[in-house]
Amino acid sequence: MSTPAQVRVRFSPSPTGTPHVGLIRTALFNWAHARHHGGALVFRIEDTDASRDSDESYRALLDALEWLGLDWDEGVEKGGPHGPYRQSERGEVYADALRRLIDAGEVYESFSSAEEIEARHRAAGRDPKLGYDNADRDLTEDQRAAFRAEGRAPVYRLRMPDHDITFTDLVRGEITFRAGQVPDFVLARGDGTPLYPLTNPVDDALMKITHVLRGEDLLASTPRQIALLEALARVGIGHGPFTYAHLPLVTGEGNRKLSKRDPQSNLFHYRERGFVPEGLLNYLALLGWSIAEDRDVFSLDEMVAAFDVSRVSSNAARFDLKKAEAINAAHLRLLAPDDFAERVVPHLAAEGITDPDRSVLAAAAPLVQERSQVLSDAARMLAFLFRDEDTFTPDDDAAAKNLGADAAPVLEAAVAGLTDLPEWSAAAIEESLKTSLVDGLELKPRKAFAPVRVAISGRTVSPPLYESMELLGRERSLARLGAGVRRSQGMG
Repeated sequence: MSTPAQVRVRFSPSPTGTPHVGLIRTALFNWAHARHHGGALVFRIEDTDASRDSDESYRALLDALEWLGLDWDEGVEKGGPHGPYRQSERGEVYADALRRLIDAGEVYESFSSAEEIEARHRAAGRDPKLGYDNADRDLTEDQRAAFRAEGRAPVYRLRMPDHDITFTDLVRGEITFRAGQVPDFVLARGDGTPLYPLTNPVDDALMKITHVLRGEDLLASTPRQIALLEALARVGIGHGPFTYAHLPLVTGEGNRKLSKRDPQSNLFHYRERGFVPEGLLNYLALLGWSIAEDRDVFSLDEMVAAFDVSRVSSNAARFDLKKAEAINAAHLRLLAPDDFAERVVPHLAAEGITDPDRSVLAAAAPLVQERSQVLSDAARMLAFLFRDEDTFTPDDDAAAKNLGADAAPVLEAAVAGLTDLPEWSAAAIEESLKTSLVDGLELKPRKAFAPVRVAISGRTVSPPLYESMELLGRERSLARLGAGVRRSQGMG
């Protein structure tokens, strides 16, 4: 049987909860594999669990992929020749596949209860938790009729082959599951309701998927999928097994698998903090893959050109927030200044600045671009420039440490030196403050400028002080210094 010439991969999440960084890493690797080979990415939704699936989660998945720029070639919201692309709309497809498998003898009715299976294991001296023992494989029609007469509801099980199942995993090499290691498994309930072990491979077969890149936690199910794909091919569905690559787990603290319940796993947490798509995707790519031994920062285009799934590590990949921030910071520095400034705008809104003066922002943004790890850092450092004087207040902790009684003479001297400054420029402000505070009061620079910085920006970490004061302007700068004096004297 011939196989499709074009590389075809799929991203097939269930719409439950918030998109998880491990899930998005899987989407990224599938996307990169398809793009590298000039193939196609199919995006379908596995939404047969009505109790857990939600439209809100589905919309969140679309939002995540759109934000990240991970596009797909066919699937939900786009269509294609193999739709529909939601499992909840493919009931007739699964019914037809199940009917063919039953008619061909690939699948049989099983009536054994869990208690009966355990009892048989105990009677034979085996571990009672071994699972199904294939006891119903050869029931006669009379026996099946007797069970039905008792009111028993069967399940449909696939007849596993009696030979070893061996396949070559692109990440882990050759893997063998011995004959008998995997028992016959359930594909559908007695009323024909399909279960995930049936729906997923049927969709892959009919959608002509050639490569499945998925998490290593699904490795144990691979022999069942291979056996089913072989059975489906024998009844005229698909081309048999395809190529697998089982990606390393993404772990968190203590090398535990990063679960959906872990706040660190929430993709949108990183967007809210101000990660840019380029930076976050670059870091997620490093969770199991590298472009070169001595290089961590690269673009998506560079990843596509270099991506080879066989070079993905089989070792667990730990999510390291500090490294993720460092990678993101590198991408912030690569942005054009006007692009960086525009990306800061939504994060200024989170600081209460909904309509920043774009000319001030354009001038100020480059002052913090090199200092920011995430866009929210930049927004916090720049917000003081856009606050009205009646709403501006220094951070409590910064004020407590830097605007005490000993700051009053420093700030008074700063006001005196700056009030009649002929030219309001960063250079002139710097010269005046150094003359007034370092020379005049004989203060060390840290003692001299810390109160001024907090009075002006409200923070101990800010853009360069003199340039900030130039952008703030003479009137507002002097007003803030005066407010700092009153505060240090206990009057503000």
